[in-house]
Amino acid sequence: MTESSAGRPDARTAEVRLVVGILTFRRPATLAASLPKVLEQTRWLRDADASVVSTEVLVIDNDPAASAREVAGSTPGVRYVVEPTPGIAAARNRALSEADQAELLVFIDDDEEPGEHWLLPIVETWRATGAAAVMGRVQSHLPEGTDPWVVAGGFFDRVQRTTGTVIGEAAAGNLLLDLDQVRALGVRFESKLELGGGEDTLFSKHLVRRGGRIVWCNESVTHDFVERDRATKRWALQRAWSHGNTRITVERYFAAGRRDRTRIRVVAAVGGAARAAVGVARSVFGTLTGSLHHRARGARAIRKGGGMFVGAFGVVFREYARDERS
Repeated sequence: MTESSAGRPDARTAEVRLVVGILTFRRPATLAASLPKVLEQTRWLRDADASVVSTEVLVIDNDPAASAREVAGSTPGVRYVVEPTPGIAAARNRALSEADQAELLVFIDDDEEPGEHWLLPIVETWRATGAAAVMGRVQSHLPEGTDPWVVAGGFFDRVQRTTGTVIGEAAAGNLLLDLDQVRALGVRFESKLELGGGEDTLFSKHLVRRGGRIVWCNESVTHDFVERDRATKRWALQRAWSHGNTRITVERYFAAGRRDRTRIRVVAAVGGAARAAVGVARSVFGTLTGSLHHRARGARAIRKGGGMFVGAFGVVFREYARDERS
């Protein structure tokens, strides 16, 4: 591999080994739909980019009962391992460990399917920028008959940015990691979050704080086909609560001493209450004007503010809890 002036491999000319990491938990049907398309993308990448010397699809099953074994374990070209420790952080760290001989690791969720052109653009963006991480786009698709309230609220709308835009944090649904840089910076997913969410936000913020750079790739697209039981008011509002709570939980992890923790608590409590109050006003406005959009967005603000408020006092929403208690 060619060395850059900084002493690390030059992304523009490096030969790389790439691993696609798919984390799964009791979703054999969606995994079965995604795997053939992921494998097709890895073959297409090798044909299109001769410097990609090998690709591997790695499935990390976070179910101790190995519920994905029948699907993933019997698919040629797929390496299947079980990570029995509960929590998505443990599963992501297992992927990092299993990919220890590779230069690139690309995460895709088990309920996503790759777009027609997925891997090559995200690898090309990494080569062009030399970034420590590249985040691709996730496009959500709601099932037919979804409640108009959910659609009007834009709960599943996803952001788009210009390719190459530097971002301060990233989600891991469609994320490439330069493992040489990740290892050099000593970043892992935080297991202390246990069954709470936000492990990808915390990881990416750690990466940036230690000198890594994250850029956006708008041409790399994965498709999230939202399950019917998630395309509901209840789930959408629960997700808003989780996002607000996770935001504060992550900020608390970066607190530098007692005074900073106190500042974060006060700001979170006041900010959460204010957001909820604005949400109430917006909901009332939506009711008076007959606007479904404002009613839904108001309800979202109320829940997100509530999640922030309780987060100020150390309450953590267990997004990936495996029972009814969260």
